[in-house]
Amino acid sequence: MNTKASPKAPLPVPDADRLAERSRRARIEPMSVLALGDGLYEVESGTDNTYLVDAAAGRCTCPDHLFRGGRCKHVRRVAMEITEGRVPPPGEIAVGCHDCDETVFVDEDEPGPVYCGAHELAPGDLARDRETDAAVTVVDVSALRADAARIPEAEVTVAEYGTNESYDPDVPVVGAVYPHATVRQNGPVPRELKVYLFPRTRLVAVAD
Repeated sequence: MNTKASPKAPLPVPDADRLAERSRRARIEPMSVLALGDGLYEVESGTDNTYLVDAAAGRCTCPDHLFRGGRCKHVRRVAMEITEGRVPPPGEIAVGCHDCDETVFVDEDEPGPVYCGAHELAPGDLARDRETDAAVTVVDVSALRADAARIPEAEVTVAEYGTNESYDPDVPVVGAVYPHATVRQNGPVPRELKVYLFPRTRLVAVAD
């Protein structure tokens, strides 16, 4: 699983005097939280002890929870890190953007590749072709995979096309035109402009 732990550090304390003791300790003690998937989190304490937290069930493998019951500081710390966006909530994982490695939270069954907001593509967006360095304008991002969508005139799939062979075959297909076209909801204008098909990983989103 491509995910990373939060830094082992205390969290900012808004008003420690108003916090219950376990919540105060959860916030001010250095801990690192790593999302494992399936609602499970690994918590490494400042003393290098490591515990497993089930966030949905509110359970932890630490002695405080096992022998005293209640929500221990590790369960509370996981809840705090989720609330503050430092680790993904149950059902999601943290992965790096394909183009810049910025951390993005996505569903655990997200097939990928995953892109951050700055590198997502939508119709009308400008992109750069990694092969030619040319700018293109996106017309459509298809649900079809590059190894399933065909290029009729070449009688091969998008993935099999010569200049696409080094790119992922199991990614969505993006249709694009060269940037002198105007893209509207019903497609490129003028319509005689050729739409080229690319594996998604061949294109990089760029600023206008």
